[in-house]
Amino acid sequence: MSISTISLKQLDAENWYTCCELKVTEEQKQFMEPNAVSIVQSKFEPTLKPLAIYDGDTMVGFLMYNSVPEELDAYWIYRIMIDKQFQYKGIGKTASSLMIDHMVSSLQAQKIAVGYHPANQGAHSLYASLGFVDEGVRFGKEMSVVKTIIR
Repeated sequence: MSISTISLKQLDAENWYTCCELKVTEEQKQFMEPNAVSIVQSKFEPTLKPLAIYDGDTMVGFLMYNSVPEELDAYWIYRIMIDKQFQYKGIGKTASSLMIDHMVSSLQAQKIAVGYHPANQGAHSLYASLGFVDEGVRFGKEMSVVKTIIR
């Protein structure tokens, strides 16, 4: 795996089922819905944009963001997951950076937010490394962190 081989691709009739077969670790299951639920959600909420994460020709993860601003006047990241066999290789950070760059260029996003359970240390480390800041906002059991884009 080389970070330069990481790419994001649209989900389509050819690859959606492979995405549904991706799995997180047992400990991570408590923090996120299965990919199939997110894919279905995107079909009923068309502003949600699901993408597959590839390392070369191999699908290794899934992410999804909203293409319209929501709470906190921010564009929200809904899902980021890397299959358990590909974790801890920098793929999540690289794919997230690609997604953020895409959101900034295509949506002119100036503020991006994501929510996660405070006990999810993997998510905390990832978002902190990408420049997200905890501004103290909570939604139910989730905390939110925000990245302000400076141009």
